[in-house]
Amino acid sequence: MADDLDELLDEVESKFCRGFPATGPRFPAGDGNRDGNRDGGRPSKSDQEPEGRCGAERTKKAVPGEGDDAEDIDALLEDILDDDYDCDALNLDMSKAAKKDHKSSSLPPANTKCCPVFLGGTSVAFGVGTRTSQRACDQLRCTSCDFRVATFDDCEWDPSCDYLFFRNNMPSCEKLRAKLKRRRGMRAYACQCSWCSVVALGDVSQQPQLKWVCGKHEA
Repeated sequence: MADDLDELLDEVESKFCRGFPATGPRFPAGDGNRDGNRDGGRPSKSDQEPEGRCGAERTKKAVPGEGDDAEDIDALLEDILDDDYDCDALNLDMSKAAKKDHKSSSLPPANTKCCPVFLGGTSVAFGVGTRTSQRACDQLRCTSCDFRVATFDDCEWDPSCDYLFFRNNMPSCEKLRAKLKRRRGMRAYACQCSWCSVVALGDVSQQPQLKWVCGKHEA
């Protein structure tokens, strides 16, 4: 009778208990197993499930959402790659902005005035005059008569010029040419109340009779 019971239990165990670790005795303590061992009901080594198979099944069951975890990892990697791309794009934009700022800083800003205001002959280029960039101002305006100063390259004023001549003929350049003489390298300046001929670079503030200021340079 006991042998038939052991065989029945073995058959049930082989069909329904595969993959489950033997955590306790199959027989009541003290009853022994079918081999007649009295070791507290511990099954023999041959009756135990192979460790490799049980370990694999336990591992598989311990990770029920393995596919979901893989999708989460892929999504995380995509986020990291997107962040890297955003950082590279931001660095590129910042690099372009820095180059643009450096380029614009090397040029005179728009709507600026000369400081100091220079006059000069034809050897002196027109532009925004500064202490480091000494250029002749071509945006001169008189604060006394409120006329814009006219310039004539390679010319000088005839000594016979007087106040009435400029008073009556400004701002007609054709009429003013009647008192101009050809002089290579010189530049003739005139408003309605003042005039001069210049060959070398000079600061307009050194000629107090000239009430000329820079009227701003546009970009």
